[in-house]
Formats: sequence, C-alpha cells, structure tokens
Amino acid sequence: MNPSYDVFDDRCPTRMVLDRLADKWALLVLDRLHDGPVRFNHLRHDIRGLSQKVLSQTLKRLVRDGLIERTVRPTVPVSVDYALTPLGHTLTETVAAFAHWAERNMDAVLAAQAAYDANNASS
Repeated sequence: MNPSYDVFDDRCPTRMVLDRLADKWALLVLDRLHDGPVRFNHLRHDIRGLSQKVLSQTLKRLVRDGLIERTVRPTVPVSVDYALTPLGHTLTETVAAFAHWAERNMDAVLAAQAAYDANNASS
C-alpha cells in the first residue's frame, strides 16, 4: 500500500479508480475478459442490456486506466479484440468474486428487500 494515497480522502485519485471499478458494466467487461481476448461485438452480445455506446465508453476508460488493451487486426473488415493487461489480470479474482457474489446471494437480497418494504409500508 502506498501511504501517499488515502481512499478516505475526497481529493485522492484512488476515488476515480474505485468509481470505475464500482461500475457494473466495467465489472462485467472485466469478468468476461477473464478467459482471453474478446471482440467488441461478442462483448456486446454476451453482456445483454449493454448498449454499443456505453460499451464503447466503458472500454475506452478501461484502456485508459491500463486494465485492458485494444488490438486492431488488419482483416477485412477490420476487427478489434480486447484483452486484460497484466494489471487487469490482478483484478480477476476480485472482480469474479464480486460479480458472482450477486448471483449466489440474490435470493437473500430479495428476501431482505421484501422484509424491509413490508416493515416500512405503513410509514
């Protein structure tokens, strides 16, 4: 840990990284790239509900942050692959644990929401 950074300080640049990683689309893209390079349209197809515009923005941010790399293939038509960088690979376990935690615990979250809503319906 670098002592010059403090995530609890509102002026710390680590907040930008946390903001990026807390984005659901970024998490899903990073998790999808875990198994190797993927083309843009395959990402769009695999991550349902993700628009072309938002995918493009998400990919650009992740490339800028050094978490993924963009490789243009000189084919006809041109194809573009996205893959995790070595820095991006350091997140794979964390991203997978976070993303798939939601799958494993969704029933408990829904039950908690229903209980909360039932207790607060009369308020």
